[in-house]
Amino acid sequence: MDNRQKILNLIGLATKAGKTASGEFSTEKAVKSGKAHLVIVSEEASDNTKKMFTNMCTYYKVPILFLGGKEELGHSMGKQMRASLAVVDAGLAKAIVKQMNIIGGSEYESK
Repeated sequence: MDNRQKILNLIGLATKAGKTASGEFSTEKAVKSGKAHLVIVSEEASDNTKKMFTNMCTYYKVPILFLGGKEELGHSMGKQMRASLAVVDAGLAKAIVKQMNIIGGSEYESK
């Protein structure tokens, strides 16, 4: 199993545990309320969405990760397409970041 798949599996685990907020509005709310420990945005998201979350995560000092397509992110959560999600559990967020760093971390920006 490759690291990308491990990340998607961890997202699924976090979702089952009720430790994610998905969709643009919920993700934004989790970041602004200080609950988000990691934000994951689809590589297929619009440039405006990517810029908005990048700026927001920089301001609130939340790590952001660009990963996979909308379909892929949604599928890993057992939902329809998702452009963004926030992981609200510190342990799961750390595990995902660790997997990302193994991949190379080129898409991971630590804020």
